[in-house]
Amino acid sequence: MRDSFNKMMGKTRYVVCRLFVHLAGSDVAPILGSLNATARDAMNSDGDLEVLGEGLVHVCQTLLQYDEYWTSAANEGDVFWSEGEAGDYVNDLFTDSAQRYLSEPDFSSISSVNDSNQPLSIPVTRNVVVMLTAAFTGELLELESDLSNIQALKEGLKALINLHYKHKLKAIQVHFSPAQLGDELTNDQLLQHYPELIPL
Repeated sequence: MRDSFNKMMGKTRYVVCRLFVHLAGSDVAPILGSLNATARDAMNSDGDLEVLGEGLVHVCQTLLQYDEYWTSAANEGDVFWSEGEAGDYVNDLFTDSAQRYLSEPDFSSISSVNDSNQPLSIPVTRNVVVMLTAAFTGELLELESDLSNIQALKEGLKALINLHYKHKLKAIQVHFSPAQLGDELTNDQLLQHYPELIPL
């Protein structure tokens, strides 16, 4: 009822959503290289929405290519009629995603090859969780429904790509865990830090 009243009043509808995609297997670690490259570009862009959007497209396409490794997923979101309230919710989700286990890449620490304390072989994680948060205007069923099945998740990722090309995105965030190659996300840590994940 409130939805249709606000539409009648000509108000802008803001949707904020967050998707979790958990990939598992011995071959998922290389995705971290691609995610880190995208994160580095995003940090260098000073919040340029066009660059962030291109990064989001790249991450969505990478996830779609790795769909055979999808193990579990979750999504959440809300609808707002105030840009300020939508922005507050985006900030809340950002803070939450950033606090998840090892989800912040540290580009300041570049380890030296000559460091004698460094092991010659690095542990390879068998779990990667990617968190995508987006805010957009309008309505989009593909992102406003339950995405905890493979087909719905594919449609949701494609919808995010289309939102970028239609210039409807108002905010974009990408977090992932572990944040870099050599870090490990164990099954126990997965259960502890991502309780909302639903098996696909």
